[in-house]
Amino acid sequence: MTIQGIELSDEMLAQRVQEGHKEDFGILMERYQAKLFRYGKKFITGHDNIEDVVQDVFIKTYQHIKSFDTSQKFSSWIYRIAHNTYVNAVKKQSREPLYLFDFDLILGHTIVENPREREQEQEEIRLLVEKGLDMLPSRYREIIVLYYMEELSYKEIADILQVPVGTVGIRLKRAKDKLKNICVALEQTHGK
Repeated sequence: MTIQGIELSDEMLAQRVQEGHKEDFGILMERYQAKLFRYGKKFITGHDNIEDVVQDVFIKTYQHIKSFDTSQKFSSWIYRIAHNTYVNAVKKQSREPLYLFDFDLILGHTIVENPREREQEQEEIRLLVEKGLDMLPSRYREIIVLYYMEELSYKEIADILQVPVGTVGIRLKRAKDKLKNICVALEQTHGK
């Protein structure tokens, strides 16, 4: 949305919603629907209706919009609401989530010139990493998804998880190390 030729930021739109321009919330929903859906699918796979959970995120966001501090980043705030909503959905499922994540950089592999062989190798690596992610503790899986898939900064992740920025860096390093070790072990057991 633009006013007098200026593209409104998420924070400006949130402020307008706080001031009574309720229709502007629809613009925020449009900006975040695909992102929250993608994040939710990786966080709570196997859930019958992820659309309902994402809708719950928007309902909670709208209900609490007055408490949003417009001097802060809206993206971190809505991701925090999403995080809490997804955690609750996982608890209702009473099982751990499975994350799908293509993390080709974890394993060193040879360069393959044949496109068919390259596709096969990439698929094998994807399956290996997917299995590895499933074996990671949830706090490490989540940080990999937020950083690599959602491409959030350390600060944004810290705000979402409500931990110090330094903790984000430590967890991310540990997550990558653990994932690499798991993938190497899986690769060895599968005779690659």
